[in-house]
Amino acid sequence: MEIERKYLIEKLPEDYKDYPKKEMEQGYLCTAPVVRIRRANDDYILTYKSGGLMVREEYNLPLTKAAYEHLRPKTDGRLIHKIRYHIPYRDKYTIELDVFLDALAPLVLAEVEFDTKEEAERFVPPDWFGEDVTFSPEYHNSALSRR
Repeated sequence: MEIERKYLIEKLPEDYKDYPKKEMEQGYLCTAPVVRIRRANDDYILTYKSGGLMVREEYNLPLTKAAYEHLRPKTDGRLIHKIRYHIPYRDKYTIELDVFLDALAPLVLAEVEFDTKEEAERFVPPDWFGEDVTFSPEYHNSALSRR
């Protein structure tokens, strides 16, 4: 189960480049339900996500590089290219800060995952977070791939 909140970021924190990062490329074989392939540095993953906004099922399966490269041309829409920074927050959370590249630049989104729906609903974001777009389906990566 994936439980996450998502926020627009208008002004990046000054030190964001000091944190661990992954260069990611992902594409969608299907968007309803979501079936995604992703390359994150040298890791390759096939993901299924159910419908939903803040809470949804998620299953990840490892792919080989060859399998990823075979599926890559079969994706619909644009491939999403982004850099994801992992920023610790309040000793419990990790902010996944996505800086989109290419056609989606200068979009920046932050996601935070939670153990329970109640925890997600109580979350108070840092002041550098912008609008909460958790319940705006147009900010799902699957929707961004069709923009």
